[in-house]
Amino acid sequence: MKPILSADEAVKDIKDGASLMVAGFMGCGNAFTLIDALIRKGTKDINLITSDTSFPEVGVGRIICQCRAATLTASHIGTNPVSGQKMNCGDLKVTLVPQGTFAERIRAKGAGLGGVLTPTGRGTAVEEGKQKLTLGGKEYLLELPLGADVAFIKAEVADTYGNAFLPGATKNMAVVMAMAADHVILEADKIVQPGELDPERVTIPGIFVSALVKATLPASNLQLKA
Repeated sequence: MKPILSADEAVKDIKDGASLMVAGFMGCGNAFTLIDALIRKGTKDINLITSDTSFPEVGVGRIICQCRAATLTASHIGTNPVSGQKMNCGDLKVTLVPQGTFAERIRAKGAGLGGVLTPTGRGTAVEEGKQKLTLGGKEYLLELPLGADVAFIKAEVADTYGNAFLPGATKNMAVVMAMAADHVILEADKIVQPGELDPERVTIPGIFVSALVKATLPASNLQLKA
């Protein structure tokens, strides 16, 4: 059984400067309750790893707008103008990673691989400082694994063993992030007993989950702010 904690209990040990992965895409699938608790706690200088920065004050966008991130590794930031403003004025160090490469680097960490080879980014700023290898007459960049101290994952349903179902686009980056982080906090709209979640619907196996939190901030309500 996984511990079922309040959001405040779940984030209390996340220290300033921690690396944090937040799953989801454009706010869809972000762990709103956990993000709110982290901001309320006052954690700062976060090294944030997420697909995108959502919209101002929506989901993961709140971490940016509330000035809690020191660095950001993401694929795009265009839907949240605050991210660009902070990057341009030097308040936020941003590393942009092509989305396929982003997912593969995280997967490599979870799978225990030394890195991945990709042609994406050759001849661009992406290749700066990276090792290149030539295989079969084709040049590749070596992209290193990407992990984090903590991951926030959002599920629709989870059982008390931590097995979770994530529908549709809410699963974006969630599975690989659950594998790549040292401590995984899973926020679920509904927590059920073992046997109540159809094993055919399990998106993330409980072995990757450290703790469970019952969602108290429905995503549909917060998205009205966008």
